[in-house]
Amino acid sequence: MAVRSRPILALAALLLSGSALAAPEASNAPAAQAADPIPARNQGVGPFQRTVLRHVYMIDGTGAPAQGPFDIVLSNDRIAEIKSIGAPGAINPALRVAPGDHEIDLAGAYVMPGFVDAHVHLHSLSDAQKVPSDYILKLWMAHGITSVRDLGSGHPIEWLADIKARSARNEIVAPRIDIYPMFHQIRGPVNDAATARAVIQEAKKRGADGIKFIGGAPEDVLYAALDETKKLGLHSTMHHAQQLVAYANVLGTSGAGLESMEHWYGLPEAMFTDQRIQAFPTDFINNDEQMRFGEAGRLWAQAAEPGSDQWNKVMDKLLERGFTLDPTFTAYLTSRDFMRMSRAQWHADYTMPALWDYYRPSRTNHGAYWFDWTTEHEMAWKDNYRRWMRFVNDYKNRGGRVTVGSDSGYIYNLYGFGYIQEMELLREAGFSPLEVIHAATQEGARLLGHEDQIGTIRVGRKADLVVIKGNPLANMKLLFGTGSIRLDDATGKVDRVGGVDYTIKDGIIYDAKALRAEVRAMVARQKAERGMPPGIMTIENAEASTLP
Repeated sequence: MAVRSRPILALAALLLSGSALAAPEASNAPAAQAADPIPARNQGVGPFQRTVLRHVYMIDGTGAPAQGPFDIVLSNDRIAEIKSIGAPGAINPALRVAPGDHEIDLAGAYVMPGFVDAHVHLHSLSDAQKVPSDYILKLWMAHGITSVRDLGSGHPIEWLADIKARSARNEIVAPRIDIYPMFHQIRGPVNDAATARAVIQEAKKRGADGIKFIGGAPEDVLYAALDETKKLGLHSTMHHAQQLVAYANVLGTSGAGLESMEHWYGLPEAMFTDQRIQAFPTDFINNDEQMRFGEAGRLWAQAAEPGSDQWNKVMDKLLERGFTLDPTFTAYLTSRDFMRMSRAQWHADYTMPALWDYYRPSRTNHGAYWFDWTTEHEMAWKDNYRRWMRFVNDYKNRGGRVTVGSDSGYIYNLYGFGYIQEMELLREAGFSPLEVIHAATQEGARLLGHEDQIGTIRVGRKADLVVIKGNPLANMKLLFGTGSIRLDDATGKVDRVGGVDYTIKDGIIYDAKALRAEVRAMVARQKAERGMPPGIMTIENAEASTLP
């Protein structure tokens, strides 16, 4: 792909690069610099007064089929023009747009809106994963993710608000960030309704865009907090944890104003017909994660059958309320196939050894419940997925909103890569490729309330784009940082193709391959510091060499 630029204008535009969406609301709390310093932006060119993306096919995010060829013009941080230049195989030179300050020849490439990851956690060196925040941010951007909804990582709101503001000013390589702190972590445990309301008010003042509810809140506290969230115009989502789902399943919380749900807890419980509470073994202890995740794999089988009256009754009510499902299928994928997820090809080059340590079986690390994971566990989870996916696909088919969220950093689920896996899993659930991309773009933007700025390719929208050589509708594996393999019949060699080529945010053009190379270098350095050889790490001992 040929690139040409007018260097003086390019430099001037780079120095004048502006902000993204609105920076977080100011608060009286002191500014909180990230404890894990994120370096100043070291990659990306632009924005330019006039960038031309020549000869592209466009998937605009609305669900419309691919269109083109087009020349797309960006002006600073906005999409300025989308010009048809003929038909495939019949370009009309007379229709080409005028030259730009910066041009990229993208003949045959596909352009999509920047992806929205609706469920992330920005970890840092001070978290249990012990990975640099910069590593995570660059993995997201390298996979075309230009907007994220952060659902809490244990840091103060101000910590993330500082990073959000730096991203909005494009001072760092990072997607746009919406902040949804976990309710129970804003101030600590809350035990009365009045305090619950005060905590929500405080969160808004400190820069929260929404609230994530999860577990541990008494019934009156939870519903008071939900009510206050709605009154203040904050967005909301919830992980309906086992500690509270008996009095707060998805019918109750959506009725109280909850906008969306994470994962699937609280949904099958709303479809019980001959019980009110999940059938736990008598020796069940919720804090034993192998026991908890093992029993979770048997939960959907206790709910109403797909297509039954109760199934449809719950779906009808959620559709009526305009509720959003953010399933995060990939978060539990290891539970149905431990071998596949723990040996994924990207771990060798892209997973930090410290993160690998966190993933391995542990009684203390969240999601490391592989003490004795059996074939029977996996068979139960396969059935869980079959039923769960059926509900999600039916919900989409009936007009419900479904978004793409990865929840990476746990359970062998790697940042960036997990997002593309989630897209593939929606495809498995029954979504068409166009429906998957629609969920990843426009539907994600709608969930965040930013659909007037991002999520679709349209004149006047933010210049947030994903560019890839090859057709992602035909093969989503092209979107993985590791790409896809292809046999060259002429030479008999196997080539690796794909990976996002460019991620564009606010008109700034990032070479996604260079971002991935930088991440690989981070991983290689940490391995070298530990005296570890390159290659695949083993489950039993992260210090060991590669498998035979």
